[in-house]
Amino acid sequence: MNILIVDDDKRGRAYLSSFLREIGHVIAECSNGETALTAFKTQEFSIVLTDIKMPGMSGIEFLRELRSLPGGHDASVIFMTGYGELQTAIEAMRYDAYDYLQKPIKLEELVIAIDRAAEYQVLRRENEFLTNRFESAVRVAAAATTQELLHLKEAYFRIVGLGDIVIYTEAMKKVYQQALTLHAERSMPVLIEGETGTGKELVARYIHYGEESVALPFVDLNCAALAPSIFESELFGYDAGAYTGGLPRGQKGKLDMAQGGTIFFDEITEIPVELQAKLLRVLQEKEFYRVGGLKKFKTDVRIICSTNVDIEQKVERGEFRQDLFYRLNVARIYLPPLRERKDGIIPLVEMFLNRFSKEKRKNFKTISKSAVDLLLSYEWPGNIRELRNVIEWAVIMHDDTELKPLHLKLRKAHSQSYCEETPGASFVLPPDGLPLKPFIDEIILRALEMHHGNKLQTAHYLDIPLRTLYNRLK
Repeated sequence: MNILIVDDDKRGRAYLSSFLREIGHVIAECSNGETALTAFKTQEFSIVLTDIKMPGMSGIEFLRELRSLPGGHDASVIFMTGYGELQTAIEAMRYDAYDYLQKPIKLEELVIAIDRAAEYQVLRRENEFLTNRFESAVRVAAAATTQELLHLKEAYFRIVGLGDIVIYTEAMKKVYQQALTLHAERSMPVLIEGETGTGKELVARYIHYGEESVALPFVDLNCAALAPSIFESELFGYDAGAYTGGLPRGQKGKLDMAQGGTIFFDEITEIPVELQAKLLRVLQEKEFYRVGGLKKFKTDVRIICSTNVDIEQKVERGEFRQDLFYRLNVARIYLPPLRERKDGIIPLVEMFLNRFSKEKRKNFKTISKSAVDLLLSYEWPGNIRELRNVIEWAVIMHDDTELKPLHLKLRKAHSQSYCEETPGASFVLPPDGLPLKPFIDEIILRALEMHHGNKLQTAHYLDIPLRTLYNRLK
């Protein structure tokens, strides 16, 4: 994120700038409101972190002027305030400030506030595109050729996360026909089952977006990536004073963010058993309490869940509530593994090969017969996700016109470890040199994407210290 820090305290400003740069943000610094306005006219900032009390122009005056600039209403402004200025900070919220932090700034609170503001920016931009630019583009495309309309639709699918849909098998045609039918049934919970990497989230997004322009939010919650201690507040939000160190005015949860749209529980069986009753109450009563709160909130969200395990076995072992299972088991979609729909493997390979070759500026055009035979004989335990990674790895490491077996790095059929072959058998080192930094960067970015942006899990996966990961991202 591009962040502008406005503060006349040079040491404090430098401290915050150094920390935020270390965790991957792009930072600009200004010592007063006047220079900050000038900087904003020449550069786009998604988040502005500003002090309230400054010589010359105050923080509130700066906010008023900022909102009058082109693009000024798009920035999320977070105020920094001393104890004596708390009432002023609260009043500043009336001028469309996003949040405020009390000095001395706690880094944990700062990270939470910026992450929330960044998430808000992503949702705002997605909704802006879907409600304004997309509708405008459709009106223009209506007067153009059918091919131009097709390109526009493909662009929309990429933006909302549906760009990887390739339907070449009868089994997948039935899946997406069922998903399209469920698109119109917002009140019906949906349970999507399938092994890891079969495309469950893609189907969930298709149920939400369908084949039309949809401006309602799609919010995903990775149940396996959240510790039980924070799961409840992440889902329901919390009121002021609910937690030591929590935000002074509380925080909205995922249910609030998904209001009117869809919330997707990825790996639903990982929800702690003690919280499953609360989720069941949301499904039955369409209302919830925030953590530490007394006010009841109504909710209007579509519930879509996924699991990569046998949920009925979980119920039998007492690891998943039977009543919650029955409530979710209304509309059920099963995604077969890739090894059971092998007629779709080569079309997927061709799609990924074409895409990555364009992105990496490589020359791959075709697939050799021996590579086809190898790809079809492989069991693909990681399903579509593994196939995608194998093709991306081949394109990164090689450059040829034809994809061959020596370009492919597959796991042994009956082993979970990668085949250890001689360098000449697995890939060919380019004679003119192999820049190591872009290669390492690509691996880190792919690992970060695999873990949905969770830096701690990514560092564990790569077996590197968290600080090393932050330094690489910086």
